[in-house]
Amino acid sequence: MTVCAASAQDFTANLRRHVEYLSSTELMGRKAGSKGEAKAAAYLYDQLEKAGLTMLTSREGDNFLIIEDGDTLSSCNIAGILEGYDNNLRDEYIVVGAHIDHLGTYPVTVDGQQMTGIYRGADANASGVAALIEAAKILSSNALFLRRSVIFVGFGAGEEQYAGARFFTSGGEFSDTSNIKLMVNLDMLGRGTAENPFEIYSMISRSDLNSMTTYVTDNESVTTKPGIHNGELFSSDHVAFDLAEIPTLTFSTGRSREYRTSRDVPELVLYNKLAAQTHYIATFLKSMAEKDFLFPSASAAAADSDKTVYAMSDCDKQPQFFHSDLKHFMDSWVYSYVKYPQSAVDKGIQGTVNVSFIVEKDGSVTNVKVEKSVDELLDAEAVKVISVSPKWTAGEIGRKKVRCRITVPVEFKLQKGSHFDIKR
Repeated sequence: MTVCAASAQDFTANLRRHVEYLSSTELMGRKAGSKGEAKAAAYLYDQLEKAGLTMLTSREGDNFLIIEDGDTLSSCNIAGILEGYDNNLRDEYIVVGAHIDHLGTYPVTVDGQQMTGIYRGADANASGVAALIEAAKILSSNALFLRRSVIFVGFGAGEEQYAGARFFTSGGEFSDTSNIKLMVNLDMLGRGTAENPFEIYSMISRSDLNSMTTYVTDNESVTTKPGIHNGELFSSDHVAFDLAEIPTLTFSTGRSREYRTSRDVPELVLYNKLAAQTHYIATFLKSMAEKDFLFPSASAAAADSDKTVYAMSDCDKQPQFFHSDLKHFMDSWVYSYVKYPQSAVDKGIQGTVNVSFIVEKDGSVTNVKVEKSVDELLDAEAVKVISVSPKWTAGEIGRKKVRCRITVPVEFKLQKGSHFDIKR
């Protein structure tokens, strides 16, 4: 299923609005423990709650203390969750995080006058928080398809040795850290140029990263894709999760020339690039929340089992219908042979039936069942057509054929005048 956002213009405008507010004079650089950081936290809370997440913290956040140079600072994390529907996977968690703080202010002399300068931190890390918000909105609109649960966190005091992330992994607002299967960090996404390319920074094996991203980049709606960074990881909130032995990856365009300077302003953020990157991240997260196994290398080790069933996104080589993709199956088979039951037309029944099935190792289609029902008449017709599908080419993991589960939406749509149309 394609991950959809708002219109491209609105989506880009939303990202700009988030970055401009978080970088504004009102927030005074979002220094850890400051009123500006607290305002940024409250803003993130409002955005996540509005997006439909179940909030795990109050609007004031889950508070923790930092002792620095004899002073005690109070910071907080903001967290919300989209719960998965699959009884077997919903208690596995993907954490998506971005730190909300920056460096605050600095004294400056202008024409002999003492003034206050602001480290606005538009790229570092208002851009990451903006991407977090908009990715949460996209996933929330696709929440019915998430098998795993996804937690979105704004970490306080990221500039203070990742204090918010360390508080989270020590069992702050979320105690079930042993079931966190992946942490995705968003930090500095405001560039995306040849000098600062969109990349994944991770200690996850290259083969796993390649396989995890292949399914996403094959998605027709994705207009950009990250490279895999070959160098050292820069320090960020992912470090706390690495220390807790939780696999992590960071999406970033890296440190720009303006990093940690007063020149890191909203005008330099490339919002069209940020929009494309955020759409990729949301698509990636949805894919990870749907997969039977997050790490393909572990899947390959288990691929000898005749009983194991994999998701399409788990496969190194996905099942094919007459040497083509899922769209070809829907257009050339399902919508060519499915019939709109006349009694359903007469009753004005319409909607989308979600049907799952398994492509076996020999290519046959089995275990056809309705995952989301509309009406018995439409359900039965969708199941009937898919059940008599010709054989497929089986999916593969590690060059071994595997059983693969596929879920497709079959849309029945009435037109004016009681005519009907089968969505193509």
